[in-house]
Amino acid sequence: KLAKGAVLKAICAGFEETTEPAVCLSGGKTKNNLYISMLDIWPYPTLTLSNIDVETNECLENNGGCWQDKAANLTACRDTFRGRVCECPLVDGVQFKGDGYSHCEPGGPGRCKINNGGCWHESQNGRAYSACLDNGDVKCQCPPGFKGDGVKSCEDIDECKEKRACQCPECSCKNTWGSYECTCNGDLLYIRDHDTCISKSGTEVRSAWAAMSVILIGLAMAGGGAYLVYKYRLRSYMDSEIRAIMAQYMPLDSQGEVPNHVSNDRA
Repeated sequence: KLAKGAVLKAICAGFEETTEPAVCLSGGKTKNNLYISMLDIWPYPTLTLSNIDVETNECLENNGGCWQDKAANLTACRDTFRGRVCECPLVDGVQFKGDGYSHCEPGGPGRCKINNGGCWHESQNGRAYSACLDNGDVKCQCPPGFKGDGVKSCEDIDECKEKRACQCPECSCKNTWGSYECTCNGDLLYIRDHDTCISKSGTEVRSAWAAMSVILIGLAMAGGGAYLVYKYRLRSYMDSEIRAIMAQYMPLDSQGEVPNHVSNDRA
């Protein structure tokens, strides 16, 4: 008579690695009088196990020697009946890539959704910045307004102190986290793209002239188009009239010469 534990182990050994049911893994370690359903692998409804240690979960001890990210609660260790395997996981459709032992990192589109792709990220005063890039060869790069390696740290750049912006004579610069604020003296308006201050009234005048110029250009183009159409139709009409007049007084090329009967009779 075979021992019940030997029978269960023999059944579990018939499955391919990573395809065995949960009863063959850590769940097989049972207490007295525990009934485990074996409908998928055993012809009887239940099987009584008493102090049978079917398989030891090697991932419980030192994570099986595999890669893990404790902060994100991710691990490459997978428990199987024959032992453990170290495979980089698939999380929310994002496949981690690596050897599974010392290195796993998310790759492809959506990688920034998983632990920010392993890149630096931080939030302050309602603003959030991330160094993770979803596309391209560069994976971690500090966003504009920051400097650093993009992985462990990104430091704010003081645009005012380093004189990178807001340097016009009428400008007043104030550094902010990840950016800066620039104001102009008096009734002036700061233009960020050109890093300069201009008069608001001048801006309004320029806008009015720009709108007027667009209207005039549109009218000129419409007039030119109408003239070209008129000229073409007039020329076509004149050509047809000239052809009609000429057809009345000149023989057509397709008509043959009229024979001279008088000359033939005299001959």
